[in-house]
Amino acid sequence: MKTITQRIFTAALFLLFTQAALAQTADDIIEKHSAAMGGRAALAKIKSRVTTGTITVTTPVGDLTGSVEIYNQAPNKSRTLVQIDLSALGAGKMVQDQRFDGKVGYVADTLQGNRDITGNPLDNLKNAMFPSALLNYKETSTIELRGKEKVGDRDAYLLIGTPKTGSVVQLYLDAESYLPIKTAMKVNVPQLGADVEQTTEPSDYRDVDGIKVPFRIRTTSNIQTVNIDVTKVEHNTALDQAMFSKP
Repeated sequence: MKTITQRIFTAALFLLFTQAALAQTADDIIEKHSAAMGGRAALAKIKSRVTTGTITVTTPVGDLTGSVEIYNQAPNKSRTLVQIDLSALGAGKMVQDQRFDGKVGYVADTLQGNRDITGNPLDNLKNAMFPSALLNYKETSTIELRGKEKVGDRDAYLLIGTPKTGSVVQLYLDAESYLPIKTAMKVNVPQLGADVEQTTEPSDYRDVDGIKVPFRIRTTSNIQTVNIDVTKVEHNTALDQAMFSKP
């Protein structure tokens, strides 16, 4: 009788926990995520970020390495400067300088030529809110909780973000830490004339000025694999706003 009672009690507990998990909403998960990142108040204090590090691009001819500098200014201005040694390909240094001033996007590229950013890539830049796309997400998109899935050996909550314009984003939050461990989205690549599935996996989170920042970022697609190892992060540095504009 005692064994039967224990089984009934265990089953009741399992049902209770299952119902509690199903009762969670996207807003519940997002609030836990914001708290895990350092809290809304701490995030709101971050107005700019300067990230420096190394970049490694895996190609059929081997790994290509270089430096990366990323500049962010709230609410969504960004600039990414990448310099890669192409001596393994019989070329010199490749410099790619992508700028977005909140409205206009532009890339200066010594390998593929300079170009304006338009269409889907431009919409995605507009949606990349800093310091967190989830702080005020209702202004730009809707988010749906799709339950839990495995990401490697980790359980993760899957959130589907559908912006007014731009790519739908699948965001996976670690079920224990509530930190992002994977995002997946289809992005249009004008140079290829096609959409490409792109997956980004942030890891090695460290505390910088009271908020969590990933110090390793791995981005994969059927075109290439890119690893960024961050060496330094600075917040609230005064940035010349002209640096985000098309030169």
